[in-house]
Order: sequence, then C-alpha cells, then structure tokens
Amino acid sequence: MLEKAVSILDCFRAEAAEFRLTELAAGTGMAKTTVYRLCGDLVRLGLLERDADRYRLGGKLFELGSRVPRRHDLREAALPFLQDLFEATHETVHLGVREGHEVVYVERIHGHDALRLPSRIGGRLPLGCTGVGKALLAFSGPELLDEVLAAPLPRMTAHSVTDPRRLRTAVEQTQVSGLAYEEEEATLGVSCIAAPVFDGAVAVAAISVAVSRDRFRPAQLAPAVRTAALGLSRVLRGTT
Repeated sequence: MLEKAVSILDCFRAEAAEFRLTELAAGTGMAKTTVYRLCGDLVRLGLLERDADRYRLGGKLFELGSRVPRRHDLREAALPFLQDLFEATHETVHLGVREGHEVVYVERIHGHDALRLPSRIGGRLPLGCTGVGKALLAFSGPELLDEVLAAPLPRMTAHSVTDPRRLRTAVEQTQVSGLAYEEEEATLGVSCIAAPVFDGAVAVAAISVAVSRDRFRPAQLAPAVRTAALGLSRVLRGTT
C-alpha cells in the first residue's frame, strides 16, 4: 500500500498542480476505487488536499520537504549568493542539484517579469537540456557522462542536443572553461549560463542565470555567475 500511495504522489511531478480522481487512476494504472481510498487516507494525513473533485499536494509535504537536511543546508548557504547574483543581473537565477540523470531545482529567484520556464522549485529536467545539468555532468565523474550518453537523449525543443558526440563536446568545453551554456534547449527563446558548485572534488550543485535569448550576453553574465558559484563553494568547504 505504501508503494501505491507513493505512486499517487509521484503523479504530482507533472506540471499540473491538481488532478481529478480519473487522472490519478490513469497516471498510476490503479483502479479508481483503490485510488479513491488511498487519496482519502492521504488527505486525512495532510499529504494531499481535496477541493471539490480535484486533489493537490498537502502542506505537510512542504513542511517535511523543507526539512531535508542536505537540501535545506545547501539552500540556506546558497541564498545570499543567489540574491547577490539576481541583484547583479536582474535575471532569473537557479540553484539545482543532481538526482540520477536529472536536475532537481532547489531554489529559483526571479523578478516581476519572470520568464516562462519549465523549471520550478522541486521540479526535474534532463541533465543534457539545461545549463545547470551540463555543469553537473561536467564535474560529476566520467561514469555519469558515459551513462547519460549511452541512453537516448531527451528532446525538449528543436534545439535540444540529442547527438551524444555534440553533448560530450559541450561537456568537455565546460570542463575547460568552468561554465556551461544552454541555448533554447529547454525552452524556446531562453538561454542560460551556469557554473558548478563544489564541496570536495565533484560538483554538489550548480548555479545558473536564465535570460531571454535576445538579451543573452554570456561575456557580461559569466563573471557574476562564476563569482556566485565560487563563493558558495568556499562556504561549503568551510574556507574564506
């Protein structure tokens, strides 16, 4: 039953914030009666909320998620650097970590005119389609890169890199420069520059700035992104 309940919660990884019972049943492959019973239990426990015929994630999940030690500590350490980066660029700033072959976004800061992006706090995107992901790929060991390149590469837009040789070249360039670039590979009209964050020999996170394609000036953005990533790396390493 626990696995079935988790499969219901996993449906909320999608962009939609609310689901009907029939949609949850289709997403999990379980009978509607089973999903109805489990959703009732999850609502009672505060893990889901119900509004008429729709379900959404409950507040207790946010409370628990915010207390995950590794992510909580990383986010707390990163926030001053992310805020400085936003003030320097006035563009959308991300902090992401790796889980498997995906980026999980831990924090996002944006202004009033936020870009329409697929990234959201707690959301996931393929490593190879994002600047944050490429920065993590470049500094997480050769085994990970080989694994990613051995599998079919996801296509999010017509500009997504689906050729393993091209992605390997991009990652190798990131290893040399310390900066990763993404140009309309996750969202049309948006480009990104990212830098890895270290706590030891491998990257534990990456920081990025996402910019409308017509305003994308890598040479102007690079120093601020690099400074933010280096500053956070020093804090995580306990150095000054």
